[in-house]
Amino acid sequence: MIGIVDYGLGNLTSVAGAVSKLGFEPHITSNADALTSADKLVLPGVGAFPDGMANLAERGLIDVLNDLVLKRRKPILGICLGFQLLGRSSEEFRHTGGLGWIDAAVTRLKPGDPELRVPHVGWNDLTQTRPDCILFDGVADQSLFYFVHSYCMETPPDGSQVGTCDYGRPFTAAVQKGSVFGTQFHPEKSQQAGLTLLNNFLEKA
Repeated sequence: MIGIVDYGLGNLTSVAGAVSKLGFEPHITSNADALTSADKLVLPGVGAFPDGMANLAERGLIDVLNDLVLKRRKPILGICLGFQLLGRSSEEFRHTGGLGWIDAAVTRLKPGDPELRVPHVGWNDLTQTRPDCILFDGVADQSLFYFVHSYCMETPPDGSQVGTCDYGRPFTAAVQKGSVFGTQFHPEKSQQAGLTLLNNFLEKA
């Protein structure tokens, strides 16, 4: 059973649909016992970083997730905003602390090219900086994935970055640190490459 963390923000049904299509049982929940019973967790999300952290706190999920992920080593995949929440902090609207599982800040995406608009919306290729990461089994380097974001994670100093994307400048697009995985892009919306990557997490993490 795959626990999809419900904290009031995000693409829960599309993630659940992709998980179900791959033959796994999705359970959208904010219940601590249900999340504890799950084999793996997915932390999706669409919206602003401060709202995400506030919603996690209001539902009492920060302590629950810290226990499950940091102490019990339950595999988790953060997607889009859920990926950013894995970081140390964000400057979106105001400085807000994150979960801190990945030692990197989330900052405004600044392409450096006036013709590149923010938010970054659409298909872009992913450069695998750690091709041995299990997320990439059967996924070709430079495969296209679907992005929607205005903020991005800086390069973590601990080697947890496994993939980058270039949008006027390179930014961290995928991470793995132990049993913690994250993607800035939406694998559930990224056709076959995305489903393969998601299946790798569900089967092999």
